Amino acid sequence: MSKIAVLGYGVVGSGTVELFYKNKERIEGKAGKKLNIKYILDIRDFPFSPYADKFVKDINVIINDDEVEIVAEVMGGLHPAYEFVRSCLEKGKSVVTSNKELVAAKGYELLTVAKENNCNFYFEASVGGGIPIIRPLHQCLAANEISEIAGILNGTTNFILTKMIEDQMSFEDALAMAQSLGYAEKDPTADVEGHDACRKICILASLAFGRHVYPDKVHTEGISSVTLEDVEYAENWGGVVKLIGSAKKLSDGKILPMVRPAFIEKSSQLSAIDDVFNGIMVKGDAIDKVLFYGRGAGKMPTASAVVADIIDAAKANGTSSSQTWEDGRDVDFIEDFKQDETSMYVRINCTNRDKALEEINESFGDVKYLARKNQDKNELAFVTPSMKECEIDKRLSDLCEKGIKVIGKIRVFDF
Repeated sequence: MSKIAVLGYGVVGSGTVELFYKNKERIEGKAGKKLNIKYILDIRDFPFSPYADKFVKDINVIINDDEVEIVAEVMGGLHPAYEFVRSCLEKGKSVVTSNKELVAAKGYELLTVAKENNCNFYFEASVGGGIPIIRPLHQCLAANEISEIAGILNGTTNFILTKMIEDQMSFEDALAMAQSLGYAEKDPTADVEGHDACRKICILASLAFGRHVYPDKVHTEGISSVTLEDVEYAENWGGVVKLIGSAKKLSDGKILPMVRPAFIEKSSQLSAIDDVFNGIMVKGDAIDKVLFYGRGAGKMPTASAVVADIIDAAKANGTSSSQTWEDGRDVDFIEDFKQDETSMYVRINCTNRDKALEEINESFGDVKYLARKNQDKNELAFVTPSMKECEIDKRLSDLCEKGIKVIGKIRVFDF
């Protein structure tokens, strides 16, 4: 029998324990052996829980118990999760986690420790909740050369943008609704400023391209500056605004990871992913494109992925050879995002409309002008031709010197 410890009894932790015992017989059948949860680590007391006898408050009880072979870390945050996980791996205990911050920051190190101690570090639940994406990347799609991954990786921001698009709600009102429904935290910074999506694209890029992509190397923008006017212009253009995390491999071998709001054409499958759902598209040389879709968070969807990793850990014979990557801290393999070629939606304010049109046409050539209801006479919006972002910035700077004020810009994303 394999004994399991669960670190943390919050939303995901309680869901993991609940799902394990609900489907215990089926889970054991899939694992090919008897399994049981021996410990649940939490600093709080749960005297009325049916699992009250399993709670401990000292991680050393788990670390020093040789009967515990598998540890599920569902605490979240970097510390003390990192110290707990590393200590467990050093003892030869396989660890599964839903902690995207941990994997994005320390994935290479923890995978290395797992390999040194002939155990495993699994993290299917760290990206996309219950959506299977980690395992398909390193197993099902292993025959492909992956060239690009892109997706809607945060349900909270997708909910907010959906409300702005469909119900004409302001960002502030949509955020307040997301908080009232429990989709957004009291402090929503990690979601609305793109940090959550950044961690997830780091994990996906690291696995797909073989080097650890650290969050501080990824250009990250959130949706807090997206306005209803931007949403209306996107509709006129023929698309919607979504927060997109992406990573692509360039012809010179460098990687370009990024998180940003983007105009997406309605013909794209990503444009139709609404509410709290996530969608991740993978482009490979054999499969062309494949889409993974589902609930990207939540108690039971995330618990589903955690328990699936527990099953894999129980079945494993030694360290996984495919779920791994090299370090990337001291290697210059991340491209400057300003070198990316893109079209850009630009919204400006001007005092002389005819003069502004003349200046824009002279600077950018063939642009597509956009319109919206109740458009101010001094406001213009257009989409530039595709060119390097640094060149777009230079031309916009030149326009600003001529009295034209840029009040908004959003990249156009084509996948």
